[in-house]
Amino acid sequence: MAITHLEVTRRAMLANGQAFGAAGPYEYLVGTVGLAVDPDHPANTAITDLKLAPRGEDGRVHVTADFALMRPVDPGRGAGRLLFDVLNRGRKLALRQFNAAAASSATAMDPDLGNGFLLRQGYTVAWCGWQHDVPSQPGLMAFQAPEALRDGVPVTGPILCEFQPDRPVRVLLLSDRDHRPYPAQDLNEPTAVLTVREHLDAPRQVIARNQWQFARFEDGRPVPDPAHISLATGFEPGKLYELVYTAQGAPVVGAGLLAVRDVVAWLKYGDATAGNPCAGTVRYAYGFGASQSGRFLRQFLYLGLNEDEQGRMVFDGLIPHIAGARRGEFNLRFGQPSKAHGQTVGALFPFSDAVQTDPVTGQTDGLLARLAARGKLPRIFTVNTAAEYWGSGQASLLHTDIEGTRDLEPMEMARIYLLAGTQHVAGTLPPEATNPSGVRLYHAANSVDYGPLLRAALVNLDRWVRTGQEPPPSQHPRLDNGTAVPPEGVLALFQTLPGVQVPAHLPQNRRLDFGPETAQGVLHQLPPAAGPRYPGFVPAVDPDGNEVAGTRLPDLSVPLATYTGWNVRHPEVGAPGEWVPMAGATLPFPRTAAERQATGDPRRAIAERYASKEAYLERVRQAALELVAQRYLLEEDVEPIVERAALRWDVFTAEP
Repeated sequence: MAITHLEVTRRAMLANGQAFGAAGPYEYLVGTVGLAVDPDHPANTAITDLKLAPRGEDGRVHVTADFALMRPVDPGRGAGRLLFDVLNRGRKLALRQFNAAAASSATAMDPDLGNGFLLRQGYTVAWCGWQHDVPSQPGLMAFQAPEALRDGVPVTGPILCEFQPDRPVRVLLLSDRDHRPYPAQDLNEPTAVLTVREHLDAPRQVIARNQWQFARFEDGRPVPDPAHISLATGFEPGKLYELVYTAQGAPVVGAGLLAVRDVVAWLKYGDATAGNPCAGTVRYAYGFGASQSGRFLRQFLYLGLNEDEQGRMVFDGLIPHIAGARRGEFNLRFGQPSKAHGQTVGALFPFSDAVQTDPVTGQTDGLLARLAARGKLPRIFTVNTAAEYWGSGQASLLHTDIEGTRDLEPMEMARIYLLAGTQHVAGTLPPEATNPSGVRLYHAANSVDYGPLLRAALVNLDRWVRTGQEPPPSQHPRLDNGTAVPPEGVLALFQTLPGVQVPAHLPQNRRLDFGPETAQGVLHQLPPAAGPRYPGFVPAVDPDGNEVAGTRLPDLSVPLATYTGWNVRHPEVGAPGEWVPMAGATLPFPRTAAERQATGDPRRAIAERYASKEAYLERVRQAALELVAQRYLLEEDVEPIVERAALRWDVFTAEP
């Protein structure tokens, strides 16, 4: 086995020993896991720079990762199913996404369990660190990646860092999301280039080299520092800055992919003599990742990693959630795994399950081509929100061809779902004023909570794997029925609504050339040369501005507002009117006919649609029950949806 040891450092009962259905009480284990992989094994050769990593006496490369596990105290009472939650920047997601739990520290021994859904279903839930640049600090789960060395010396090479500050600053850390930076090799590097532009597709302007330096500030004075950049005039909020420089020290970023593969395979197949806490109790393994970690799962699939060194199937089912059509910098020399936007290798072809040939580049490929050839395909639910269609996720490339002329059907083992009218992160009531990264928004954030749809998706995936019961059909925009349309026409409708500001510019997915060794995970051309754009489509909308394709919760089918997958920056954070990543908007209907007439709003007022709150709630209940009948919703979520609708009514009909 690839697991060398598991050290459990803490163990605790969850919820004071409360029983969760047939699974009974749960316990929580936290510690570290050691792994060893053979760089020469065919299952590992796709990992960039793995052969440059130091080897132990056994000839293998050794790594360690933080580890955590929730399991029934009596494993025999569990459901025989493992849910592996791929960490997002060192943070857990599954309890928030499936259990509606509050955010809590990844290493807290008393995590919020929300409604207990996963535990009531009898799941064992596991996590391990995989991201090399996540800081080793309380609340995050880390991964110790090996260093790539050439003749015993750390590797050097070019790197691009991108920044978009939300307030005036003079100094920035050379990293994404305040993770561990790649230090500059030469503080005086004359060929390092800093540029600025107004938005993603605006021309770059070079900032003179004598206007910036590798430095931080102490007591008001610049101090040379290979991990920071300082600009004499300061960085302006909302503008996009890019720094290309030579970095020194390249961890083997892709080793994190192998850590996930081998931890899951061990929990599924390993025996008790090897210290496996799940020995003999896991029959099926499912993987879940959202946003960054959803893109991680797409990279995992693309590299054909769903079989371990023994040739065994790792995941039986996967849910890459809110990943769009992207992958990421998860197997790249000097990779920055948290990078999500802009011109990154995560935006490269291929995008869809289907094998296609790009008529511009001549490249032929498909996301699942490697695994399909080896017969190790899991069942896959690709789930996205409207934000992944409007933003840099370019989700329409999942199911339309790269010439924008026809629909593509998912493989037999896959489904594609749009959660209509939702934003990247499930919304809250009252609507928030910022996006998930804290950027202030012009419009109130999208308030639709799509959590119930995810719970039903997991149940459907599990039934498909265990019993062969076909899940509900894919639900997404299509060209053949006119529900996948160019964004310009949809934005024109929104411009008729009073007080609504639409994005001045939207991200465009272009063909990018990073140099001749891109496929090997080594970039030479930064920034990349940008070629022709790929076509992008968004969901069509009804006269209210609500999306007509995808799975529509009662928020949309019995609406009190218009919900979008886009929003724009507030003037106070710079670049007013520019698109904001991950954010949607809530645009409430006028409350009364008089209010509608006074504002010139073309949408019918709430009072014109529903005779009373009670009448509205009954229609919500019936719409929810229809989704239950179609298996897009669980019966247990009907009453919570009605309760949320009651709150929504109170919020949207209240006096301003």
